[in-house]
Amino acid sequence: MDPTQLLARRVFPAVALTCAAVLAAGCSGTSNTGGNTNAASEASASAPATPTTPDAASPAGTPSAAPAGPSACPTRSLQVKLGVGQGTAGSTYTTIDFTNISNVTCTLYGYPGVSLQTARPLHQIGKPAKENPATPRQLVTLQPQTTANALLRIVDAGNYPASACGPVTSHYLQVYPPNQTAAAYIKYATQTCSKPVRTMTVDVVKPGSGSA
Repeated sequence: MDPTQLLARRVFPAVALTCAAVLAAGCSGTSNTGGNTNAASEASASAPATPTTPDAASPAGTPSAAPAGPSACPTRSLQVKLGVGQGTAGSTYTTIDFTNISNVTCTLYGYPGVSLQTARPLHQIGKPAKENPATPRQLVTLQPQTTANALLRIVDAGNYPASACGPVTSHYLQVYPPNQTAAAYIKYATQTCSKPVRTMTVDVVKPGSGSA
């Protein structure tokens, strides 16, 4: 037999076996890849959709995230009146009492808004009270029938020249409880300045009554 033919008979079976092994491996690899793709597709299809709105994923937008506790006292839940007054050289000091007349606990925090008013129709006289920063703010919790107070200082109008003051008589104090937009009115007659002169200073609300 020709040597070339003999070599061909030995080589071709080996090559055929090698090709068969490669083909088998290729088929097996293709099958596994297809199986993984289907599993990924099924997992993707079964997963819940991700919210596209930023607010939906924000804890701050959830009502349950709000801190619990009593809310601010509305004006309608408060009896507002003047406590004890005391005159000193050139000024009068009095307290404004806030009594919770509702059956729900509420809170006061910060300064009341205070101004002097004319007789009806009401009209503000001069400038409102300036906040006194000497005392730090504190949260005051008012249970039903309990009281808090704020100290009010009113400077005598006679301390100012008449030309700079424009003295007139007030008839009411207008009082806004802290963080409220509805006012309470207290009858209060005094000489004050109609021109832009600051005659009043008010402190933060503190626990207790100023009437005692």
